[in-house]
Amino acid sequence: MSGAPAAKDRTGAEYRIEDLAHASGATVRTIRAYQDRGLLPTPERRGRSNVYRETHLARLRQIADLLERGYTLASIKELLEAWDAGRGLGGVLGLVAEVHGPWTDEEADRISRQELEGLFGGAQGDEAIAEAVELGVLERVPGRDEEFLVPSPQELAVAAELHAAGIPLPAISSHLRELRGQVEHIASRFLEFTTEHVFARYLGHRPPTDSDASEAAAMVRRLRPLAQQSVDAELARAMRTFATRHLHHHLGVRRSAIEGGGSRPVLLPARTTQAVQALVGPEQVAAFVTAATERELQARALDTLASSQRERGIVDELD
Repeated sequence: MSGAPAAKDRTGAEYRIEDLAHASGATVRTIRAYQDRGLLPTPERRGRSNVYRETHLARLRQIADLLERGYTLASIKELLEAWDAGRGLGGVLGLVAEVHGPWTDEEADRISRQELEGLFGGAQGDEAIAEAVELGVLERVPGRDEEFLVPSPQELAVAAELHAAGIPLPAISSHLRELRGQVEHIASRFLEFTTEHVFARYLGHRPPTDSDASEAAAMVRRLRPLAQQSVDAELARAMRTFATRHLHHHLGVRRSAIEGGGSRPVLLPARTTQAVQALVGPEQVAAFVTAATERELQARALDTLASSQRERGIVDELD
């Protein structure tokens, strides 16, 4: 039976299951499933009906929030059991909020179809827009076919500048796909690195203690900008190196490959790099390529020596 919540007493509002479903946004079936899995406290039995309270409504909203953040029901149950056992969840939820919060100060914006056409000189046809939506550069606004959400106005502005410089949209999209894969690899490696050397000591318990989670959240705030800073620094160094090399190439400037000593970056096809990573792991790619190159040089040197010896033998026979 649905309707308004039952009368309040000293413990707050009371709900029938239909009322609780309406207030929480969950279905009656979902609420019962949560009860069966132990995610909700047992309701009070009154006559033939179950009576739910504000604690049940708060728990349902908490579950919905954690599900939206990507947690499974099993992990949510562990967190809630820790809470019910008297272990605070403030630090854990603070860590969740820190990780799931924005990792940039950039704010999303909206743009109309007409503004897009002006920005790209009328080149934003249906196919180009579909590609931008697939890449996440644009997001459709429900019920508004001529308006789009722009998660990163900066990324869209970069695409517009590249297009204005003469680069076709398909080439820009292809470049973004390739770049995103490489950046995702960098992000994954940074997280693996920091988890191994920093966060492992905070996340040894499952779920982590409230104090460990609070310290981990503080550490996330400290380390979060470091990933961006390290990428910015390395990208600036690499851009200077390769831009100089390309300029020398196009100007016909010859420079010894070993001039000045030290190491120099070498461009490898993406498939080659991926194959080597699969074989020896990301951390050993440079060492593997170096060793393979040295072995090839040694093999060629041996071939040259053997060939010279054979030529001398032929000359001796002729004499």
